[in-house]
Amino acid sequence: MSKKILMIALTLLSAIVCILLAARQPTGPNTISYDDLGGLFISIGMVVVLFLPPLLLSFFHHVVVRTISAIYQALIAISFTGLILGSFFASTGAAVTITAIIGTILSITSIFVTLYAGKTKNTYSF
Repeated sequence: MSKKILMIALTLLSAIVCILLAARQPTGPNTISYDDLGGLFISIGMVVVLFLPPLLLSFFHHVVVRTISAIYQALIAISFTGLILGSFFASTGAAVTITAIIGTILSITSIFVTLYAGKTKNTYSF
């Protein structure tokens, strides 16, 4: 259980770092920036709220719950992959791209840890 929580927390930290790095170089008037701290805190709060379901599901060990959590985390991995592509086109700097790549790797690793962590070889358990 602690492995699953750690991986999800690291992925959350990677997403927050991506937001903070993207706010450093705003690309237009409707993007997040350090000039509008309210919008920045709302963006970080939304990311934290969106990471709550896999964080709460990581406390359970049932195979159905793990599968649901893995599917949810796959959506997070897809969004990190989209961030990689978007940062190439927006030219917001290499830091956002590198952090998005790290977030993608962490998210994919978190999916595998969620699916395969805690499985036992005991065939007599209920």
